[in-house]
Amino acid sequence: MSKFGVLVTGPAGAGKVRREAIETTFCSGLINHLRNNKRSCFYINLDPAAEDFAYEPDLDIKDLISLEDVMEELGLGPNGGLIYCFEFLLENLDFLTEALDTVTEEYLIIIDMPGQIELYTHIPLLPALTKHLTRGSLNINLCVAYLLESTFVVDRAKYFAGTLSAMSAMIMLELPHVNVLSKMDLVKKMVSKRELKRFLDPDTSLLDDDPADAATGSPLGVDKSADPNSAGAVMGGSSFKRLNRAVGQLIDDFSMVSFLQLDVQNEDSVRAILSYIDDAIQFNEAQEPKEPHEAEEDMDEDME
Repeated sequence: MSKFGVLVTGPAGAGKVRREAIETTFCSGLINHLRNNKRSCFYINLDPAAEDFAYEPDLDIKDLISLEDVMEELGLGPNGGLIYCFEFLLENLDFLTEALDTVTEEYLIIIDMPGQIELYTHIPLLPALTKHLTRGSLNINLCVAYLLESTFVVDRAKYFAGTLSAMSAMIMLELPHVNVLSKMDLVKKMVSKRELKRFLDPDTSLLDDDPADAATGSPLGVDKSADPNSAGAVMGGSSFKRLNRAVGQLIDDFSMVSFLQLDVQNEDSVRAILSYIDDAIQFNEAQEPKEPHEAEEDMDEDME
């Protein structure tokens, strides 16, 4: 029997779980949508620093180990402590296996991850975790939802850096990916719909009309009267420009990353993302077809 799941990843602040308003984040929005559509889910929190949730996790890594305890007892910083927590998890994988053994194929397993991108880009901890989840007794059909905050599109260099991190995670994890520009409600008044479509498929042409250049009147995006040693001058200079173009060209050469738009406050938007996730994990293909009387009962319940 197969199981089905999605690994929710992305840099801190991308709206995976927590922000100022918890109800506007992806995991809570996805769980809410699933419940409204009478679909079961099993919610796992693997962020050892997480505290506030709109929906209580069915399984929480803090019942095994917490970042606060690690930092206090071992004297580690946040990043070192997080890596230790995941190393400890990998030594105690029964914590996951025992909880997931009884989860059936009707459930969508939602696994929320921390926002430290080094876990997805160059430290070989998550590949070991995903191999355990997708093989052996668990045999989870797993995909990754990589969330990038849509406000990145305002800063072209930041957008390409975020896209590079998404591509790195795709190569590192070797799983089907659904890359998402989240928090679309934050950029509605900042970027036109036509302009926003250009960011769904990353292209180096975006660097040709960088607003940062227009703001300074310089094709290099730097004010010539500014202190050449200032952060603004360095990040707007020719070397930084060449770096961004090299990153953009690398992304273009691999041609792996494209984005979907998500406004988690919009049910249709959440439904669209979920449909891509279902396709990636082949969820619908494994479900038993309903008998006519079962379909009628569901329709009657929806009408009540």
